[in-house]
Amino acid sequence: MTHPTTPAKKPFEEDFALPGDGDDDADAVRRPAGPGESSRASRHWWDRNADEYQGDHGAFLGDDGFVWGPEGLDEADARLLGDPASLTGRRVLEIGAGAAQCSRWLAGRGALPVALDISFRQLQHSRRIDADHIAAGRAAAAVPAVQADAAVLPFADGSFDLACSAYGAVPFSADSGRLMREVHRVLRPGGRWVFSVTHPIRWAFPDEPGPEGLTALSSYFDRRPYVEQDEQGRAVYVEHHRTVGDRVRELVAAGFRLLDLVEPEWPEGLEQEWGGWSPLRGRLLPGTAVFVSVRD
Repeated sequence: MTHPTTPAKKPFEEDFALPGDGDDDADAVRRPAGPGESSRASRHWWDRNADEYQGDHGAFLGDDGFVWGPEGLDEADARLLGDPASLTGRRVLEIGAGAAQCSRWLAGRGALPVALDISFRQLQHSRRIDADHIAAGRAAAAVPAVQADAAVLPFADGSFDLACSAYGAVPFSADSGRLMREVHRVLRPGGRWVFSVTHPIRWAFPDEPGPEGLTALSSYFDRRPYVEQDEQGRAVYVEHHRTVGDRVRELVAAGFRLLDLVEPEWPEGLEQEWGGWSPLRGRLLPGTAVFVSVRD
């Protein structure tokens, strides 16, 4: 699972990560970035930062937990993929899986998950966790893992019953409409596609946890991606913005029917700050949007 952020300073990843870590000299701009540039930047960034990311945030995510965002919305309670009892034997594709924490949770409910991520280093962390679990008798086998771009899924039509993504892949894709069509292609009729992203309204505000993060400074309708680039102008991190309406239209155009749009409220008792996510902002502004759709 990987988690991105909103623009205006360092991104957060996701997942909760701080894109830009390790790239202190990167210049942050808003400019066009196509599929090839975006894909390369994401692969290299997550390969460079996977160790630090898992070290910093692995405890929150858990080895086999399934949270949809920094508000801590847990799939065990939310049941956005359906009744956990109904997951047994279902083939599930986790997109932008990171170290496959969500896939491991699904496997624990009897599902047959496949974890896909663009970063080889993230998937190596998945293998590390699998090895620890197998050695401790907590699992019988590793979660199947595939390195690939989510906009070019290497699976046959109708291969999966469900697809999910917790802050992974979708905001990093320059052609998220194509990503939606690919997910539709590999799902069987009636299959759910559930994904979470930074709530689009956050793109209008600075990525700051304090009061300065409560004043809108950018246009919500500015769809230029957030790009961190090196001295030669090459992108080292790219994140793409779509409005809520854009996301709905992408889903519908791909052949999905929107069932729900979940905006988790900041829970009482959660005082942790994480990048631009904080109790102050979370109690006033939505931070996560979870799109729940079905392939008819």
